[in-house]
Amino acid sequence: MKAIVYMNYGAPEVLQLKNVAKPVPKDNEVLVRIKATAANSGDWRLRRADPFAVRLFFGLTKPKKNILGGVLSGEVEAVGKNVTRFKAGDQVFGMTGMSFGAYAEYKCLPETATLALKPANISHKEAAVIPFGGTTAMHFLKKANIKPGQKVLVYGASGAVGTAVVQVAKSLGAAVTAVCSTANIQLMKSLGADKVIDYKTTDFTNGNEVYDVIFDTVNKTSFSGNLKVLSKTGVLLLSAAEMPQMMRGLWTNMTGGRKVVTGVNGEKTEDMNFLARLIEAGKMKAVIDRSYPLEEMAAAHTYVEQGHKKGNVAIEV
Repeated sequence: MKAIVYMNYGAPEVLQLKNVAKPVPKDNEVLVRIKATAANSGDWRLRRADPFAVRLFFGLTKPKKNILGGVLSGEVEAVGKNVTRFKAGDQVFGMTGMSFGAYAEYKCLPETATLALKPANISHKEAAVIPFGGTTAMHFLKKANIKPGQKVLVYGASGAVGTAVVQVAKSLGAAVTAVCSTANIQLMKSLGADKVIDYKTTDFTNGNEVYDVIFDTVNKTSFSGNLKVLSKTGVLLLSAAEMPQMMRGLWTNMTGGRKVVTGVNGEKTEDMNFLARLIEAGKMKAVIDRSYPLEEMAAAHTYVEQGHKKGNVAIEV
């Protein structure tokens, strides 16, 4: 099969199209013929080993896993003899977890993987870009225990995670304020945002509005500024936090009524099923900025790494 392989950390050019062995499913695995994947921020960070701590887990001098890609949409081609959740012919979408490997024509996954049946009302390309932002949104929003009518502010609302957060929060009954650049205001309104703030002209932390939940998807807000406009029992969600924010979050959690949530996304099949139901009900849609064929993965990474994409970058396999 064809796959995008990288043998060394570095610039996008380390990503090379090669022929590798097609995987064979074990007794508890499904073999998925991948129709689409996506290029996400996590992918280019692993490719570059940025931050350096990546090397402690994925290979000190060179990557241990040579095929990136954490999301996919495709068709189950074969199943192991013990598999009961899926059958050949099922259209599925989901995440590969720490095994990665979705930058390829085929991928074997255990049937317990974060996989769900693909909604019939979206394409494989649309389905492939949902899981990364969608499961991140679900993981953090559930920790905020959002109630209908609560005010939720989303910073970095036009990215892969942000576009998902806006839509999921709306589906939970929240009043959503999206913070983005001027160019993305109409996109935010089309996704259901009740208010949109242009960060280039307005600093939301200097306003009079108080929020029940603030979700920073890009780690570009002021920690103290967020607390200024967070309600006394509010929740600050930092999906891209680094160590300084994590430490301040721990202190905040110990010393007051506010709650700060950091950490990494916990992928869950129940979240994928929830997202599938939202899509089927017309309450969530994929946001795709650009699409590239698998062969042009280096170009896709170059674009994603610039940090200006609207929503997601899809890869057609």
